[in-house]
Amino acid sequence: MRVFYFTEQPYPEAWLKDAKSLRISLPNELCDPAVAADRYHDYLDQWMLADRLGLDIMVNEHHSTATCVSPSVNLTLGILARITKRARLLSLGVPLPNRPDPLRVAEEMSVIDVLSRGRLEMGFVKSVAYEVPVALTNPVRMMDRLWEAHDLILKAMTTRNGPFSWEGEHFHYRNVNIWPRPFQTPHPPVWITASSTPSVRAIAQRGYVVATFMSGYGAKALFDTYREVRAEMGQPPPAADRFGYCALVAIADSEAEAMRRADLISEYVRTTAIVSEQFKYPPGYAGVEADAKRLQLGAAVDFRTIAGVGGRRVTFANASSADLVASGCMFAGTPAQVVRQILDFSDALGGIGNFLLMGHGGLLSQADALDNIRLLGERVLPALRAGSANGLAPEAASKEKRSALSA
Repeated sequence: MRVFYFTEQPYPEAWLKDAKSLRISLPNELCDPAVAADRYHDYLDQWMLADRLGLDIMVNEHHSTATCVSPSVNLTLGILARITKRARLLSLGVPLPNRPDPLRVAEEMSVIDVLSRGRLEMGFVKSVAYEVPVALTNPVRMMDRLWEAHDLILKAMTTRNGPFSWEGEHFHYRNVNIWPRPFQTPHPPVWITASSTPSVRAIAQRGYVVATFMSGYGAKALFDTYREVRAEMGQPPPAADRFGYCALVAIADSEAEAMRRADLISEYVRTTAIVSEQFKYPPGYAGVEADAKRLQLGAAVDFRTIAGVGGRRVTFANASSADLVASGCMFAGTPAQVVRQILDFSDALGGIGNFLLMGHGGLLSQADALDNIRLLGERVLPALRAGSANGLAPEAASKEKRSALSA
């Protein structure tokens, strides 16, 4: 089992309680560059500590928002490629449908892979719906654009006797011949995110790592679809390392302190949903079936609903920390409790090889974040790895063995 440390890189100083939208339309006069500089240095310190403690690192990007001041995955990973020593560097990721120049993505990622001496994990995402107006992208057929860009990037990375031309439906190049080529052969490992079963099928057919963000126990349907597709192809059951899951994490020496941190981190999910209505549902983004279902349910649909919380349906906008833990969207407690929660969750979903844990978010302080990372690296990660080393795969480990492992 691998554990990737993740922070959304928020700028909470601009989270106005009366803001109609923290995305797209929030004026950047609310950003103090001096404060932003301090924030960026804090995040780099967090990642360097994670690297020293044996954790891997995940970075994402968003645009025109105070909820995530990371507008370029590749820019951040270029820095981390030089200042970290051993961590795998996961981009999750580059929103390919919103990028007009996928050849530039291939070049940037190849540089990161070379600079890090082969530590890049190359992740691509569709992008969130409310960034469509920022990119001036047509929301219809975005996955078609993603897969064409993906095909071009991989061909550029694996062609050794270029240049070659590319005449696709969405992208056109006369001379493709990237320098440098990537460090890893034939190319860095590929990850793709998914939040629906149709999206999973295309990922499974290619054997890539599929990752999902805070889907709770609903992620089981996604991972089971992946397994079903591989079986239909006549392939053996996929290993746990084909699955990635992102959740919040709050750890402390006492449960009370851990839950205090959990409440602060949970501000991430409460603020990320503050988006003006005109940006939430661009026509065609989610597909005909999803749009029809949303229109049928009307006001019952929020930014994200969490199923199975004590028989209730709650939203990210009003979920308590306890709701998030119950739904599998957060792991929180002492190191022993967090280990048990992670192994139980992995067991319930059939085995997960990659956990992407957001140990900083919302209103959590830098001091709390660093201690969270320390406990994650020193107390949680060794216990999870010991389980694998002893043949205790999460999907097969008994409750008794897991309890002993986390003690």
